Amino acid sequence: MIIKSLKLKNYRNYELLNLEFDSKTNILYGDNAQGKTNILEALYLSGTTKSHRGTKDRDLIRFGQDESHIETIVEKHGIDFQIDMHLKKNSPKGIAINKIPIRKASELFGIIHFVFFSPEDLNIIKDGPAGRRRFVDLELSQLDKLYLSNLSNYNRIINQRNSLLKEITYQEHLIDTLDIWDMQLAEYGTKVIEGRKQFIEQVNGIISGIHEKLTGGREDIRLSYESSIGEMSLEEAIRKNRNRDIKFRSTSAGPHRDDICFRTGNIDIRRFGSQGQQRTAALSLKLSEIELVKMLIKDTPILLLDDVLSELDKHRQNYLLDSIHDIQTVITCTGLDEFVNHRFSINKIFHVKHGTVAKEN
Repeated sequence: MIIKSLKLKNYRNYELLNLEFDSKTNILYGDNAQGKTNILEALYLSGTTKSHRGTKDRDLIRFGQDESHIETIVEKHGIDFQIDMHLKKNSPKGIAINKIPIRKASELFGIIHFVFFSPEDLNIIKDGPAGRRRFVDLELSQLDKLYLSNLSNYNRIINQRNSLLKEITYQEHLIDTLDIWDMQLAEYGTKVIEGRKQFIEQVNGIISGIHEKLTGGREDIRLSYESSIGEMSLEEAIRKNRNRDIKFRSTSAGPHRDDICFRTGNIDIRRFGSQGQQRTAALSLKLSEIELVKMLIKDTPILLLDDVLSELDKHRQNYLLDSIHDIQTVITCTGLDEFVNHRFSINKIFHVKHGTVAKEN
């Protein structure tokens, strides 16, 4: 699986851009705030329909324009796929595969698979649970269309239920309508929890070996799923918390409140690990993601590294680069220092400056 080319029109700070990528290592270098990350974002968007930064479509369109266009050519198993995405300010995005419009964004999943690694990912262990849930949800949504459907339904229902809880404050008779939402919330929420738990177990089968090598055999690591409802079923928890939910006008139990725990020995790395331990655990997690994707899709994902190397020490840099030699990678960095030039084989170099990109080799 490789990205062959990317064309942008009126996307972020790019009026027009046409890039052709090498099947191995591609470097985008330049000063900060020149548009390097925007290219990675457009690639990720073309495979997942979402910005890795959570940005709304209208904010991705070049200032002063009403529409933006992304065209990506992907080669998978020797077959080319053209993915076109039209972003519009005042209406949903349009997506076409090989010039045939698709009705649901989920139809895009499975054609291409990205693993995105940014400096923010190194803080996933020490930051709040929302980032850890988002990591699992983004990865599972690419791997499993059924999970994506269950998660989308759950999010839709919880929004509707929360709106109803607010209305009940003024119209008490609406309490009778909660049952139908609670039933659906329990159904889809339980499936989301089951999907996440299975994902965590799959990661556990990979991450321990990676973490052991990264720490020179000094530390082990294990992930566990922390449910906000303990040993109760979600149906029981929703029923138990109903009066509280009505009082606070918000749903208090469900996978939107869950977390992922990272432990080495008896230490909870989230709360008591050093910064070095937290960063090493985060790197182990991202490297495990790559290996898990390889195993499940029987192909290699495309790796997008957004200025991560500058955040890692030499040992972790070396381990990361040794781990991705067989994967098409697009790397952003601020400069072509001697480490990158002499440590790693670079197949294509692009200089990014003020919304223009020049190939240098």
